[in-house]
Amino acid sequence: MELNTLGEQIRVALLEDQLLFRESMESLLEGAGMKVVARCSDTNSFLSQVRSAAPHVALVDLRLERPGRSTVEDGLVVLKYLHDFHPHVRSLVLSGHHEAEMMERCFQAGAAGYLCKLNVGCEDVVRAVGRVARGERLLPVEMLQANGFRLEDLTSTAPALSRLTLREREVLGYVAAGADNLKIAAHLGITERTVKAHLTNIYRKLGPENRAQLAVLACELGVPRPVVA
Repeated sequence: MELNTLGEQIRVALLEDQLLFRESMESLLEGAGMKVVARCSDTNSFLSQVRSAAPHVALVDLRLERPGRSTVEDGLVVLKYLHDFHPHVRSLVLSGHHEAEMMERCFQAGAAGYLCKLNVGCEDVVRAVGRVARGERLLPVEMLQANGFRLEDLTSTAPALSRLTLREREVLGYVAAGADNLKIAAHLGITERTVKAHLTNIYRKLGPENRAQLAVLACELGVPRPVVA
């Protein structure tokens, strides 16, 4: 049986428009000792079941087509909703998109992990759900490389996070959530000039070259992201 950090059987909710894939995921996860508590093809039903089923992990597809409808539902809306209203549910994206920009948007919306359907196998999915349920964040190598990171950069940067002040960590969290300097200043009750000063210190301590790298790094290091209106 797959357990989370509290020793509970991992509960998973599935949002996937293809019936065959949805049923395959359910069989795969339950065969690995997890419990699938919701399985849906549309966002409204999914969010309703999440409220009642209280999963640990939500496995979310980004592009949701429905028979007889020309519109396509956007899984990004689900990620944002879960982040804002169900923060204890950890979202793991499983999508055919492999563009770094889309991956970054998912993490800014609240995703804890991202898997591309094109290059993962069954064991990868099971392992990823378990890791996300236990509090880890999973950033694809493609996203890190697109933002100029090498894998060894993350190892050398992690200890530096402990050198940030509490306020600097708060500012970093807002950067990860996609807030600009003006919004950060308003949420923290400080001036925009002070925000810029904190960012200067953060860049010096952590070493990224631009704001995109900083946001990616914050997500990878697990910096808490506040809700940004």
